[in-house]
Amino acid sequence: MKCVVLYTSADDVLPKAREHFPAHSEWFGKFVADGTLLMIGTFADAQADGSMAIFTDRAAAEAFVAGDPFVQHGVVLRYELKDWNG
Repeated sequence: MKCVVLYTSADDVLPKAREHFPAHSEWFGKFVADGTLLMIGTFADAQADGSMAIFTDRAAAEAFVAGDPFVQHGVVLRYELKDWNG
């Protein structure tokens, strides 16, 4: 079973995302490298619709969220983890 992380964007997502994207990219790159992050990205309207990531399992998704600079610095207003039969 895979796990999907859904992020809700903060009201001022664009300036915050620009500032913290290098650290966020470095962080998610580690999960790509170890094969636990399958896909990541924003929806067409990141402000209104947020973003999502798909992980191989819930443990990887939880570890990602716990250390993500976007979560730590308020780029993300809130997040939700959903187990997925994909």
